[in-house]
Amino acid sequence: MVPSMEAVLSPWVAQLKAKTNLPVLIQWGDNPAPGSGLRLGDFSHPKVVIQVRKASAIPLLLSPSLDSLGEAYVEGQIDVTGSVDDILDIAHRLAEAGSKTEGRLSRMVRRFTHTKNTDREDIQYHYDVSNEFYQVWLDPAMVYSCAYFENGDETLSEAQTKKIDHILTKVQLQPGQRLLDIGCGWGALVMRAASQFGARCLGVTLSQRQFELATERVRQAGLADRIEIRLQDYRDVQDQFDRITSVGMFEHVGIQHLPAYFSRINEMLTDDGWVLNHGITSTDANDGETSHGGGRFIDRYVFPHGELPHISTVLKTLQEGGLEALDIESLRRHYARTTGLWSQAFEAHGEKLRGMVDEKRWRIWRVYLAGCQWAFEHDEVSLYQVLCRKAGRPARGLPWSRRWMYSGR
Repeated sequence: MVPSMEAVLSPWVAQLKAKTNLPVLIQWGDNPAPGSGLRLGDFSHPKVVIQVRKASAIPLLLSPSLDSLGEAYVEGQIDVTGSVDDILDIAHRLAEAGSKTEGRLSRMVRRFTHTKNTDREDIQYHYDVSNEFYQVWLDPAMVYSCAYFENGDETLSEAQTKKIDHILTKVQLQPGQRLLDIGCGWGALVMRAASQFGARCLGVTLSQRQFELATERVRQAGLADRIEIRLQDYRDVQDQFDRITSVGMFEHVGIQHLPAYFSRINEMLTDDGWVLNHGITSTDANDGETSHGGGRFIDRYVFPHGELPHISTVLKTLQEGGLEALDIESLRRHYARTTGLWSQAFEAHGEKLRGMVDEKRWRIWRVYLAGCQWAFEHDEVSLYQVLCRKAGRPARGLPWSRRWMYSGR
């Protein structure tokens, strides 16, 4: 088997060497001799070692993309050793060297069918791993969205609190107002809105695990008289609200459904209400996926049916839904930092996490978190907060400047 595998891989290695010089050693067999194998470049010590465990990995290596390399790793066909940063760098360089068509300027556009049932199933697939799993690598409040590093030196916990305060200050939340948080996660935003801003809150989620823990956290905090958590689709909420927040949720809506999503928000908003949409966006003007197969990997293994619109699509569709954009803020650098801290925590507690889920799920989350940091850092994806109100309202109701967003901090 060893000679045949070497014979198959050698021409590919030669082609790669002609294109690029990578500090990668490829080995196979149960107990390869130290330093043996095929080298993808000239080096004294490899930064990354790829251990081929199954022959089924060979086709995935011969046509490398982020999707095929990720598949080979999460399915246990290969093992990879090296620092997470080096592994991600090598994966992208391999994908670029092996790409024949798709690149940063030519990104695949796909659309999915979304129903209430599929949306619920997709949310439960991602979020219902276990609350304990997320608790290991998130901050203590379990905020699973981009943090806000006002100065850049905050801890993750501090930055997540600042993110929530930044949002609630942006929408000018006042005591006694009704707030709806769409996709409320484990309840951190509504709990802060009630306890620190005096609001009356409703949080909705499609995740059974999130619903259970958020409800218990609200009860333990003594806020049950001001906060209700529902296991409910936002489209089924019938109440009216002075303020609406949607944080890290609209990525699941589907691009074709964005006008209806914003229209439903508009229907639930009072005439003088404000809404803030906080979500990941594509950096491709045509709403394309991340390049070199990254989007296909995420759809298959992480966020089924997730779709990322370009910010221009967000602005167009919210206007179609009857909303006016008042303020737009990019937090891409903040999400690169956030996902980097998540990935570091995941690596630091790797063995503990490995014992909490099956091997495949552990591998998926490990490569996903590290890949997200790379994607935000390198402008493959972005993150925007868009502050809105109902369209067609008089200009005299608007603030003169953005000072109110920062005067309280």
